Amino acid sequence: MKTLEEIQRQLSLGEFDFSRHALKRVVERNISELEIKEAGRNAKIIEDYPDDKYTPSCLLLGFTETGRPLHIQASFGDTEFVKIITLYEPGEDEWIDYSKRR
Repeated sequence: MKTLEEIQRQLSLGEFDFSRHALKRVVERNISELEIKEAGRNAKIIEDYPDDKYTPSCLLLGFTETGRPLHIQASFGDTEFVKIITLYEPGEDEWIDYSKRR
């Protein structure tokens, strides 16, 4: 299984794949590859999903160079690239400091 440091490194280098769901969301939400790399570089785990449907995963919070917060759900699976399950910009109405659910 990947460590947080491995996930951060791979995200920051662009070594990631999208699930079909994540690919749709990245287009709908206008999230660029550069923003994913930037947010991945400083991402922290805010929720852990050890019993996720296919493979253990986690919800990461990272910020772009412009300060845009991004949530990235990523798999811990031992794959060549990090698998991004979904990603979005968290809303202040649902999150406290973008890291705790209201």
